[in-house]
Amino acid sequence: MTKVGLVMRKIQFTEAQGPRIFAERLKVIGEELGIEIIFISPERHVSGYDWLPGYEHEKGDLVNYDIVLDQIYSQKIDHVIYTVSGFTYLKMFLKNSVLFPHSFPDPALTGYEMMKPFYQIVDKAIVQTDFLKKEMARHYGVHDVTVIPIGFNETLANKYYDPSQVVDNRILWIGRDEENRRPDLVIEYAHKNPDKEVFMVFGGERYRESMKKYQIPSNVKLQFALSQDEIFTLMNSAKVYWSCSKFDTFAMPLTEALAMGKIIVKPEHPCYDHISAKYSFSGNEKNWFELVNMAASVPIKASMENRNYAFDAFSNTVMREGYRLFFNEWIK
Repeated sequence: MTKVGLVMRKIQFTEAQGPRIFAERLKVIGEELGIEIIFISPERHVSGYDWLPGYEHEKGDLVNYDIVLDQIYSQKIDHVIYTVSGFTYLKMFLKNSVLFPHSFPDPALTGYEMMKPFYQIVDKAIVQTDFLKKEMARHYGVHDVTVIPIGFNETLANKYYDPSQVVDNRILWIGRDEENRRPDLVIEYAHKNPDKEVFMVFGGERYRESMKKYQIPSNVKLQFALSQDEIFTLMNSAKVYWSCSKFDTFAMPLTEALAMGKIIVKPEHPCYDHISAKYSFSGNEKNWFELVNMAASVPIKASMENRNYAFDAFSNTVMREGYRLFFNEWIK
């Protein structure tokens, strides 16, 4: 069985959110295609929290190359997918290395300036959206870019889909306690709309402590590190899924929400243009609260149009076919 290394930071493998879910999904797809995905991560200079000096930065990744390369060489791996731009220099050691970014040098994101130099030497990438493909070409001259969505779990999307369980005043938000994700806006909305039940779901237990700095109203329900089954159960019960992030590379919960027929409220930034269906509404800070309330009042429990669009564009089946074609071309 051909081996492909997947290089991610240790914290990305441990949290119950996007990168970890992507890694597990890719591993299963790889097995189906006769490819063994080997998880690789540095053990040192890794923190349980984001953005401490010397930790979890692209610069910090540079001191981990010896550890990462030791793991790659010991496993006799010569094809690597890396998800953090700090490991771009792997291409100096491995001709067959490809970036699948979990973040992107956008001014809205922390570490924007730090990421840019690493992107100057990227020559091959897989991205989640057509928007990112265009940005890679426009800003960094990278044209060898393949678009493969991170497919949602079709089994769970079928198992838990039941519009009769939708709670009309339930709003769902999934994210992190980070400035880019704007949890403060969600809390402000809840304060101003006490008739709404607002669920805020965080990918890691570490946010349980950081959320204590906010004044949380009684109509906000905080959830941490939920399993995929728990996410889909909760997703099914919500009427509206709201994303108010400034920028997204993955936007995985948005595709899952579409698959569960949710009424979507999302940012008008073009990185979300692929979330485009009959009941998906784009807005900004000036009108989000009104949009969320309008979405909650839509006279349907769930949107079959949104659901069908998601299955056609973002399912695990679509992801598997994308990687089948990619691996056939890349691994010869």
